[in-house]
Parts: sequence; structure tokens; C-alpha cells
Amino acid sequence: MFFQRVKTKGLGHNAYVLGCGEGLGVVIDPRRDVQEYLKLARENDLAIAYVFETHRQEDFEFGSRSLAEITGAKIVAGTHELFGECDVRLADKQELVVGTTRFVALATPGHTPESMSYAVYPKDTGDKCWGVFTGDALFVGDTGRTDLPDPDKTSDNAGVLYDSIHKKLTPLGDHAFILPAHGAGSACGGNISERDDTTLALEKATNPVFKKSRREFMELKVKEKLPRPPYFRHMEEVNLLAGRPLPADSGDRILAPREFQKKIKEGLVIDTRSPEAFAGAHIHGSYNVWLEGLSTFGGWLATESTKLLLVVDQPTKVEQAIASLQRIGIDSVEGFLAKGVEAWREEGLPIESLGTTSAQEAALWMQKGGIYILDVRDQMEWDEKHIPGALHQYVGYLEESPPSLARDSKIVVHCSVGHRSGLAVSMLRRMGFSNVFNMLGGLTAWEKLDLPLEKSP
Repeated sequence: MFFQRVKTKGLGHNAYVLGCGEGLGVVIDPRRDVQEYLKLARENDLAIAYVFETHRQEDFEFGSRSLAEITGAKIVAGTHELFGECDVRLADKQELVVGTTRFVALATPGHTPESMSYAVYPKDTGDKCWGVFTGDALFVGDTGRTDLPDPDKTSDNAGVLYDSIHKKLTPLGDHAFILPAHGAGSACGGNISERDDTTLALEKATNPVFKKSRREFMELKVKEKLPRPPYFRHMEEVNLLAGRPLPADSGDRILAPREFQKKIKEGLVIDTRSPEAFAGAHIHGSYNVWLEGLSTFGGWLATESTKLLLVVDQPTKVEQAIASLQRIGIDSVEGFLAKGVEAWREEGLPIESLGTTSAQEAALWMQKGGIYILDVRDQMEWDEKHIPGALHQYVGYLEESPPSLARDSKIVVHCSVGHRSGLAVSMLRRMGFSNVFNMLGGLTAWEKLDLPLEKSP
């Protein structure tokens, strides 16, 4: 039996290609750019017969419709209206046979009302479940967030999710593989393990949903307080259509510095280089979003209609940058700066720089006084540990709620290592804060130096 997990960096997304016997295959929860799934199918002599959707997905745009149009596959989903367009609707416990493999649909709401899981029974396993595609119901070491349908019903939804997992997934057997739609780094969970492979037995021994009572689990989910990216709403809308095909124009137009400069008046510049490179020299008013962060933070800065201009450090990164934005529904890239900031600089066009510091130097500055420490990690990270006396605002909310400080205040910004703080510093500079520093190495370096930390009450 052919089986392949297809990971998407930046999104923490897992899709799957599964061979089902008789030359047929299925794809579970595909992203918008589908070529990798098609390549796997061709190389393994599989005809993609069905595309399964576990739920509507909030953090990326589906490729279900594109795969269906290219291969003739049918889209499979649950009976809930939030699934939108599909070809086959499976009710709870209803079965679908593909080749020699049997799929059993299991309604597992809680993360979202429509969430489904699909238990897999290959021919040679009889009535023993080989594995279950759990969507965002059950992750490795965690469960899906329960605040997305309605933040005021986070606790109630957590109770529903707890029941779904214990009543629908537990009976599948300890041997069953757990195959979630997301892994570490996803915005859909708060504490997903770095490990990809797991079984129901491992989760029963380690996952809070099995280690806590129903009431304790509900209380745990209320405390998560995960940020909700604004582009989630757009993903929910387009995924009612099972996603949209990629545009014919990929947006990879290379612009000479002077042409790039003219277009800046109409759009937004995102510089995808490292925080260190951005600090050394960048274009006035540009945002700094590292390349693998584009699939998440690009959607905090831009909408589907924002005209984007991108800076990359190598021409080979252009394709990755475009794909990262298209996966969250942003197709409005106007072009890239030819030969990057080096060409801009050599053309004699204005450049800016900003300050960086180390954890050790920031600690010395704190002792002397006169500086502010701004932590831009999320609420869960802050509650777990933070620098005493630091201010806190999640990077995604920084522009709508900037710190109430004078614009010439000396501010040291940090996250866990320096990427999110790089974005935060670029935001602050755009807002007129002139004396800001990115603490490279972030709280990771601070902790390794055994510098003071405290925990929220």
C-alpha cells in the first residue's frame, strides 16, 4: 500500500496521498498548488479517484476543485452545510469503498461543527482500523482549537470535541495510526508536537485530551487564547467552493529598481530576507516577513486585493514566495525587485537600516534603565515565561494596538528567536518609532544565558 505524507512548511499543513488497491488512490486535504500530489500519483501508477476533505479549513486554500478538474476525481465531504461544494456526502458511520480499501466516515465536531474523520480499513487488515485521518480534531500531542466558530463558545465546543474523540476515535484501537491535517507550527493548535508519527496508544498515554477529565479539558481550551489571523475568514469563504484554481499569471514579473520604486506608491513591499539582512539595509516602509513566514504573516498584512511587491535574496526563492501567498488566497503579487536590495542600492536609491542587539546587551541596557522590552509572542508563550517588566503585544495585533510610548523611546523587541520580532520592528518603524532594536536570538538566547524570567499568575 502506497502512503505519503506531504508537508507544507510555514503552514504546518499535512496532506496525504494513499494507494487503495486496483491502481486507485485518494488525496486527503490538499493545498491549492496540487502538482506535488499529481507527481506522486504518476510516479506510483495511481489514478486519483477521490479527494477527501476533513473540514472546511481556515488556514489554507483547498486544492480539491483543481484536483477534481485535472483528474476527474470526486470530492468527498460530510453532510454538514459548511462543506459547501462536493460530489459525495458521507454521513456519520457511512462507508465508501475505493479499490480494495474501505473508508468509514466519523463525525468529530468540536474544532468546527462540520469536522469529519475518516477511518481506513485496507483489505488485508480485515476489521482492524489501519489509521484514521483526523483533520484538526486530534493532533500529535494536542487537539484543534475550539474558539474558531464562536470565541464565546470555546468551552462548549471543547466539550463537544472531547466527546468526539472519546466516542468516535478511541474505539478504533490502540494500534491505529493518527493522521492529522496539521503538525507543529500550525495556527490551528496551541501545543502540537514536533513529532509527526503517532498511534492512538501513544496519544492515550501523552495527549491532554486523554489525560484530563472532560471539565479539565474544557478549562484547558479556554486558556489557550490563540491569535486568529484575519485571512481565516477569506479561507472559509473560498473553501466553500473547494478552493479555486491558481491564476494563469503567477506574479513573477521581475522589476528593475526604478520601476519597482514607481509601483511602491500603489502597493505594499514585503522583504522576505532574514531579520539580520533586513536590519542592515532595506527599502523605506517595507515589512520584514521571513520566507517561511509568508504563509502565515502575509495574511496579517495583506488581503486578496492588496497589490504586493516582494524582495527576495535569491531569484530561486521567487517561486516559493508566490506559492506561499497563493496558498492563503493572495494572488495579487505585482512583481519582484530585480537583483534585490543590492541593485536598489547601486542605483543610488534611498535605503534605511535599523538596530539589532543581543540578549546579553539588552540585559545590560535594562540594568542601566531607560529602555522598554516589548515581547511580541502569543499569549500562551507569554504566560509560560517572559522577561520581568516587559510589555506584551502579539505581533499580529501590533499595528492596531501599538505601545503607548513616545515615538523616540528606546524599544528592544523580541520573540522566541528573532523572526516575528523582525516583522514587529518593521511595523514599528512604519508607525514612526525611530529607536527600535530587534533582539536577535530572542527568548531562546535569553534563557540560555540564564537571565531572569517569570511566569504569569
